[in-house]
Amino acid sequence: MTLLQKITKPIIMPFWWQDFTLALPRIICGFLLTSSFGADKFGLPWSPTDKNLGLFEVVFWFPQDVAQYGGVFKMFPVFFAWIGAFSEAIGGIFLLIGFQTRIASFLIIGTMLVAIFLQQWSQGMWMMLPAMGFLWVSIYALCIGSGRFGVDYLISKKY
Repeated sequence: MTLLQKITKPIIMPFWWQDFTLALPRIICGFLLTSSFGADKFGLPWSPTDKNLGLFEVVFWFPQDVAQYGGVFKMFPVFFAWIGAFSEAIGGIFLLIGFQTRIASFLIIGTMLVAIFLQQWSQGMWMMLPAMGFLWVSIYALCIGSGRFGVDYLISKKY
């Protein structure tokens, strides 16, 4: 079994309703990440038209925001802005459909940790709650994968 096959294979619960219950937060968070949080920063077909974003383009203000974090973020703000927006937008799609769930979750976890500790920390707990919610859902998705209700399950059945 290759490494990619091990990463793709989800943990299956004994009963379908347990997998369904665990899939709901993953699906909802994936939808919210890609439709709202990611689409506001990253050019997708459903991004707001007032942002004037091309496909896979980062909104103009985001690299400036990332540069304010300092350190390595200040050295490569466009790269980190693109990676962060990509993980929210495309990672949200992958989380939603359960495709390469663990890889997408890993990217989302990194993005949410940066959002919590470098962006929202000084603004108080209330502002950190969305990032914390996505962080916790991504942590459990990293551990169990997509379950029965995801593309990863179909892929792992075939191989």
